[in-house]
Amino acid sequence: MTFELPKLSYEYDALEPYIDKETMELHHTKHHAAYTQKFNEAIKSIKECEGLPAEKILRNIETIIPENIRTSVRNNGGGYVNHKIFWTILSKNGGEATETLKKEIDLSFTSIEEFKARFNKHAMARFGSGWVWLVINKEKKLEIDNMPNQDSPYMLGKTPILGLDVWEHAYYLKYQNRRPEYIEAFWNIINWKEVSRRYEEAIQM
Repeated sequence: MTFELPKLSYEYDALEPYIDKETMELHHTKHHAAYTQKFNEAIKSIKECEGLPAEKILRNIETIIPENIRTSVRNNGGGYVNHKIFWTILSKNGGEATETLKKEIDLSFTSIEEFKARFNKHAMARFGSGWVWLVINKEKKLEIDNMPNQDSPYMLGKTPILGLDVWEHAYYLKYQNRRPEYIEAFWNIINWKEVSRRYEEAIQM
């Protein structure tokens, strides 16, 4: 089994002016492609991975992946899966969250405004490279995770439904060192329909 670089459902310039065409193209065809290739190389001889979705491999990384290649799978498998999710939750026409998800956000964070403030704080607090995620935890509740490098919430037994890539390659061409501007721009291009779909799917697992 070979994992493939997923095609985007939109053009590289579809998210402008919030994320520029050049960044999107490089991010997808170079960075994500490299993670995909190296992930495939890392697991090609691991029989326990045959037929498993990449997400399930990450959920079981401590038990099915030999220790000598675990770091490679953690970095590249995480990079493959994280980006695969990221592309789907971006859209300039993403609508609104469902009432069910809005209600759960209010219960977990008191309001959508407070949720955004906490999410932004996590994104700014991530030193160096990493991701900020809205996840469904093991108790089927919402929480925000701030994770280094390409670590994935799946590795913690959680299910990501919304994520922001705060590696510099995700924003540096347009925003340079102005990470706060990139974080603020993110809220204009969230595909809430997809986030809501992921939420509904996760709570039924």
